[in-house]
Amino acid sequence: MRLIFVNRFYWPETPATGQLLTDLAEGLAANGHEITIVTSHSGQADVPCGETRNGIRIWRVRSTRWARALTAGKAIDFATFLVAALWRLWSEARRGTTVIAMTDPPLLGIGACLAAQMRHARMIHWVQDIYPELAIELTGHRWLAPIKPLRNLAWRCADRCVTLGRDMAAVLTGVGVGANRLCIIPNAAPAGLVAERLPGAADLRTEWALDGKFVVAYSGNLGRVHDLEPVVEVADFLRHSPDIAFVFIGDGAQRPALEREVARRRLPNVQFRPAQPRARLSEALALGNVHLVTLRPGCEHYVFPSKFYGIVAAGRPVIYIGPVRCELAQIVTGNGLGLVFARDETEPLAAALRTLATDPQRCLQFATAAGRFAAGETARAVPRWCGLLSGLEAC
Repeated sequence: MRLIFVNRFYWPETPATGQLLTDLAEGLAANGHEITIVTSHSGQADVPCGETRNGIRIWRVRSTRWARALTAGKAIDFATFLVAALWRLWSEARRGTTVIAMTDPPLLGIGACLAAQMRHARMIHWVQDIYPELAIELTGHRWLAPIKPLRNLAWRCADRCVTLGRDMAAVLTGVGVGANRLCIIPNAAPAGLVAERLPGAADLRTEWALDGKFVVAYSGNLGRVHDLEPVVEVADFLRHSPDIAFVFIGDGAQRPALEREVARRRLPNVQFRPAQPRARLSEALALGNVHLVTLRPGCEHYVFPSKFYGIVAAGRPVIYIGPVRCELAQIVTGNGLGLVFARDETEPLAAALRTLATDPQRCLQFATAAGRFAAGETARAVPRWCGLLSGLEAC
């Protein structure tokens, strides 16, 4: 099939959706599909607007990158990319092609669905995040609610909607997306991750003064959907446990506030490190004895943290902090991947970390289960998509 993916990021950029799309596109291309990517241009002079890489044609459209400079910068970035991407999509889509729109920018699927219908192309929504519900939950901006009917219509008009788990699928079902049009395909871990402890991880431990420490790591976007205040609370409980260290690896909207809070509390056991390049992702994940995954209450039905799959693929235990009656919590406990805590259970979590720091056998049990779980999920991602596309083509 001829597939056109639309998303704001793609290789060589490394936000989570860009890595997910890069891996899936290359997997589908290896299975004989003809792939075109419509994405944004980074603005770097050495990055071409158009190229073919690994058999995939890439179109990078010009849009603003003002999110870090202006409060309204992200909205402007979204709007300029949406206009440029839909213009390119209009010229690329035609009868017999399948447009697959992700959710960065959040409401991209509405415009992509309209363009696909006008060009007589098939349409798939790859729903990574559910907007505007997620934005309303995080900001309280109820004025975004009137967007829902248009978004719902775009979902219902699509040939297929793909989402990440049962909780998210229930939202789509609740607004009228038929079961025959809805597919659940969990995200896969970034390609190339290995579960062994690598020499590079030991080097990072030395470089970051972590030799001999039990490392509690948070690796990934420090965005608003992640509940990170409890992590600082736990670190405060453990400030007098010199053998336990907390490391935040990554950037995002919450990082400045977290750094200020850690400085205010004068926590000697917390450090912040920049996001690591993909080539060092295995080493960065191997650095942690356990890894944290967090979700703010109220967000669990609208997003599924993609970092979870990287952690288990690296063979690391998972400590989940967030709503305990959600799919992610059930996966962690049901598969023996680690421990689950509500956001107000900071003292029990601190006690559990003290225990794990002195119980390598239990950590090994969690790690072994994580690697086993990841092997099954990662191996199924591309075949699931191939099956979806084959079924769509047969319709």
